[in-house]
Amino acid sequence: MWDFMFLLTNRQEAAGALWNLSFDDKNREAIAAAGGIAALVSLAQSCSNSSQCLQERAAGALWGLSVSEANSIAIGQEGGVAPLIALACSDIADVHETAAGALWNLAFYPTNALRIVEGGGVPALIHLCSSSVSKMARLMAALALAYVFDQRTEEFAPGGPSSEGTSKTMNFDEIKRVALKKIEAFVLSFSVPQKFAAAMVSSAPKALGQVAEAVRIPEAGHLRCSAAEIGRFVAMLRNPSSILKACSAFALLQFTIPGGRHTLHHTSLLRNAGAPRVLRAAAAAATAPVEAKVFAKILLRNLEHHHLETLN
Repeated sequence: MWDFMFLLTNRQEAAGALWNLSFDDKNREAIAAAGGIAALVSLAQSCSNSSQCLQERAAGALWGLSVSEANSIAIGQEGGVAPLIALACSDIADVHETAAGALWNLAFYPTNALRIVEGGGVPALIHLCSSSVSKMARLMAALALAYVFDQRTEEFAPGGPSSEGTSKTMNFDEIKRVALKKIEAFVLSFSVPQKFAAAMVSSAPKALGQVAEAVRIPEAGHLRCSAAEIGRFVAMLRNPSSILKACSAFALLQFTIPGGRHTLHHTSLLRNAGAPRVLRAAAAAATAPVEAKVFAKILLRNLEHHHLETLN
């Protein structure tokens, strides 16, 4: 009994230490070079019946490592998607939140997005997006789904003339429809009609500030995106899907709210990606949903605010 408890404690402490170390770029490279990805994937595969703490730390360490493109691809190749999907199904918020974070990072890459689809990850993410008590888990599940479905359906849906292929394609299209509706419901859950209506007719700081405060997820200020990720969200603002446009604008708003840990980093990347022009078009688009228009107006305000800050 004591030997088992000692082993369990050591695994928890090791996973926790690797999670903490993974916040640093050089540490992420060193952990991967030392075989840490395979070890953590193995730990995630074997901890489904272990303590909540061990599950959270195993998923958290993979989340931290997956910030790197090379690590994210390696995690997928090592079989890390399946255990993360399993952990995302946990009823414990701390566990499924860290798993959702890792899946969000992994879903950025098409091969991992395909693994998520084939491994049954979409229903798990849909459930998190609509049911988790954690706003962060719901946010990251929504963003993972957006990454999966902002790509061309043909990349995932089986082709060919067979009736089985047609059935699978129809099933994929139905899953996509449900996923987009859940993303939309998540974004709309932050909507306050009176405040959004006021922001639609006025760009006054007070009106926009009230909406920004109503939709703000404080913990999202700790998330850090790469230039490629910010560029993808900007591209998503041009997506034919009004739901993905609103989701992208909502995410970018979270990343640029004044006071966020990485706000200046994100606003700089947005300017480099040509976001102001795209946001002005989104704010003025006649067919765009109200939420996307208001979020675009707030984003433009945030960009201007931080631009002035850098000049002072």
